[in-house]
Amino acid sequence: MGESNFCGSQTDQSNPDRAGNPANYQSHAKSMNIYFAASISGGRQRQPVMANIVEQLQNLGYVVLNKHIAQPDVLEYEAEYTPQQIFRRDLAWIRACQAMVAEVSTPSLGVGYEISYALQQGKPVLCLCEANVFLTAMLTGNDSPGLKIVRYQSHADIRALLQQYLTQVD
Repeated sequence: MGESNFCGSQTDQSNPDRAGNPANYQSHAKSMNIYFAASISGGRQRQPVMANIVEQLQNLGYVVLNKHIAQPDVLEYEAEYTPQQIFRRDLAWIRACQAMVAEVSTPSLGVGYEISYALQQGKPVLCLCEANVFLTAMLTGNDSPGLKIVRYQSHADIRALLQQYLTQVD
C-alpha cells in the first residue's frame, strides 16, 4: 500500500492503531458518517454490489468511514494490519459513525458482530439483502427499533433505499 490508505488518512507505521484513525472523521460539517459492513473473508462474490453501495452513499453526500472494504483488493490491504488493529479500528469507526449500512446477503460472522455492536451503541442499522437470499433468524427475528432490514431486487434499487432510510435518521 502507498503512503495513504483507502480511507483518506495518512498511514502511520509506528502507530498500532494506524489502520485509519477514526478521530480523523469526527468533524465533517454536514455529512453524516456511515460505517459500511459487508463480508470480507466470508466471500467477495458481491463486491460489485458493495462498491455500488459505497458509491451511492458518497453520491448522496455521506462519508463512508471504511470505504476500502468495497475495493477488490481489500484482502491485500487488510493484510497490512494485525487482527487486533483491525478489531480496535473497526469498533472505533462504529462508535464514530452516526449510522451503519450493512450488506448482509453473504453470511459473515464479522458483519453479525458489527451489527450487534452498533445496536448496543445505539446506532441505527440498515441491512440490505438481495431479494431471494435466505437471511438468518438472528436478524429477521430481531425486533430492535434501531434495526431495519430491506430487500433489493437490483443495483438500481439501492440508491432509493439508502436515501429513504438515511433521510429518516439524518
